[in-house]
Amino acid sequence: MEPAVDVLVVGGGIVGLASARRLIEETPSTRVAVIEKEAAVAAHQTGHNSGVIHSGIYYRPGSSKARTCVRGSSLMKEFCRSHGIRFEECGKVVVALEEAELPRLEELHRRGTENGVPGIAMIGPERLKEIEPHSAGIRALHVPGAAIIDYSEVARKLADLVRARGGEVRTGTRVTGIREDGDALVVETSAGTWRTKFLISCAGLHSDRVARMEGGDPGTRIVPFRGEYYEISEERSSLVRGLIYPVPDPQFPFLGVHFTRRIQGGVEAGPNAVLAFSREGYRKSQVRPRDLAETLLYPGFWKLARKYWRTGFDEMVRSFSKKAFVKALAKLVPEIRESDVKPGGSGVRAQALSPAGNLIDDFLIAERPRALHVLNAPSPAATASLAIAEEIARRYAERA
Repeated sequence: MEPAVDVLVVGGGIVGLASARRLIEETPSTRVAVIEKEAAVAAHQTGHNSGVIHSGIYYRPGSSKARTCVRGSSLMKEFCRSHGIRFEECGKVVVALEEAELPRLEELHRRGTENGVPGIAMIGPERLKEIEPHSAGIRALHVPGAAIIDYSEVARKLADLVRARGGEVRTGTRVTGIREDGDALVVETSAGTWRTKFLISCAGLHSDRVARMEGGDPGTRIVPFRGEYYEISEERSSLVRGLIYPVPDPQFPFLGVHFTRRIQGGVEAGPNAVLAFSREGYRKSQVRPRDLAETLLYPGFWKLARKYWRTGFDEMVRSFSKKAFVKALAKLVPEIRESDVKPGGSGVRAQALSPAGNLIDDFLIAERPRALHVLNAPSPAATASLAIAEEIARRYAERA
């Protein structure tokens, strides 16, 4: 039996690490440990996203995403300045390509203003050309505070801070079972057994499974969506100065294929959003029968598919056709050509889906007598991670 801890955090992504660091800083006497099944922290959503510090224009005012994204963006930049982590406020434009998109663009401006996003402005085509000379668009929303960053570097720094304060971060430790034992939980793992007074699960792609292990019914199912990227060739990367996004479809939590300058250099284009046949299916060829069966046997998936089959079909076409993918990109930057791009990386979004077939739009944290389960924390969770950690620490303090 491992030494007992007060709080055991499952998941070494940015939300889990930020939560552990916040708990230790608020109550230094609290014994905290983080366990991660992979060999290193930030192995999944944290290390496979687009590396954008979002500003908070997309999210319904009053929602958890709106509140924590705006605060989290400020906290993230402050954290990076304090710890010498590079980020760049390159700015972002969300461009309307036709008249029918203008009401949705106005709604984004309204949301951003109500959410307190600093500096946002509606701009015309002349100003758009000054900011992004190669972008199409009849009107745009300019978000000057949008920034780029390497979230894996942030996660590693958070792990260092947890250890420096006396906490533990154990990798290669996969949860295999959870049971109650008196006033504690016993967490069985691939690397030994832990005893904890309280559990905080930030398990991302496996968050619903950990919740069921602990004895609760999460009421949702994680359905994995793969997002695939292309890389713009070095000689054509000057086509994009910062971040260029389309006006998103409000029915979906996805933002559409877009252009993203990377903090490491270069420009990415994407991602699409296609069903992954494995919860960690970063390639089309990766199929895990258990994961696929859980998706296909879930009634909510088929209800979603019936409602949005055409959108899903279009995403699949873009997944298998470079021509179709580039055609979507060329709507934003007309000069882009197939010869300008090559396949890049990919990520898998842990998207919670309700039994009614609804994509859970907001962050979702479920409370249990001895646990908190973060059940839905896709984008902008990396941006919001330090603010989400404040919320988790507050909820824990109310129980302690």
